[in-house]
Amino acid sequence: MSDAFTHFDAEGQAHMVDVGSKDVTERIAVASGSIRMQARTLDMILQGGHKKGDVLGVARIAGIMGAKRTADLVPLCHPLPLTNVSIAFDARPTLDSIHCVATAKTRGQTGVEMEALCAVQVALLTIYDMCKAVDRGMQIENVRLEEKAGGKSGHWKRSDFPDA
Repeated sequence: MSDAFTHFDAEGQAHMVDVGSKDVTERIAVASGSIRMQARTLDMILQGGHKKGDVLGVARIAGIMGAKRTADLVPLCHPLPLTNVSIAFDARPTLDSIHCVATAKTRGQTGVEMEALCAVQVALLTIYDMCKAVDRGMQIENVRLEEKAGGKSGHWKRSDFPDA
């Protein structure tokens, strides 16, 4: 880990990091987060009784699209040629929530952490958007990087993230 923020130059001005001299390596990042809701809302999603259709199917596509558009949303991110983005949902009825895990992959000169994080956020926001007419009190929680691999800094994994 570095002692300094990388997106500022010596004068403290924001800049895009020059990754041109970095090696091209396989890069992988995994991020996760959850959305809490009323039990009735979760039941509607799981039973397919939502009038807008397959909530999780639409959210999965939205998460993939969010990963692909990360550089358009986060000002200093490099546009990356993603080789894969996967989104998995896990309904947790005892918590009245849906947990989302996004994995982003590329072969490039910079990591895909932001793409994985953006994918989770957009997927969960899509669930919120599709269900807000029924439950405006939904809450997006605990969005975080779980694991990253590749590049000079190597492999990092959150200590409480289970093995896949």
